[in-house]
Amino acid sequence: MGFFTKSENRSRPRFTGAADGTASTLWIVALTLASTGATLALACATPFTALAALAATQMRGRDGIPLMVVAWAASQAVGFGLHDYPRDATTLAWGVALCIAAVACVIAARQAAVRMPNSSAFSRIAVAYLVASVAFKAVILLWSFGLGGVDTALSPAINARQLVRNGAILVALYGLCRALIAIGMPGIPRDRDTSGTEGSVAIC
Repeated sequence: MGFFTKSENRSRPRFTGAADGTASTLWIVALTLASTGATLALACATPFTALAALAATQMRGRDGIPLMVVAWAASQAVGFGLHDYPRDATTLAWGVALCIAAVACVIAARQAAVRMPNSSAFSRIAVAYLVASVAFKAVILLWSFGLGGVDTALSPAINARQLVRNGAILVALYGLCRALIAIGMPGIPRDRDTSGTEGSVAIC
């Protein structure tokens, strides 16, 4: 998938070796900081599904899980450090559940994205987001049977609010990517399979 035309993609820098890894790490940190900032500003949960959709369509396959784990770690640091989460077994178990859900949703989103090589950019990112949302909620629902909160996990109103809010955050994060590229940040290295272009290119 590419948000630039083929000619624009050819003009973008390609990454190899250490430069490739450095650019990926830089973007993982940038997106984690941005999502954490959104969480604090909106007083909401980390937008894992938005991050998953971006990772699935805009990053290399190998970078999706690290992004989700780093974002999860940041969310736990904020929760326990700033919001004084209780340090009990249930809270810790929910932390594990969130990590598993975050990883599951980026894997699911990636699998959806790579199966749409000829679809429009909008279609791929939209489908990746919806698939990530379903996968995330499915994992949370399974854990809620043991930890409690089934009613919350199944609430149509809550799920609708989260879907809309995280969708808006996805749009904002994509816009941030474009802005950072415009001011000189290295492009996001990516695989061929979601773009149809050769090699790793800056696409966001």
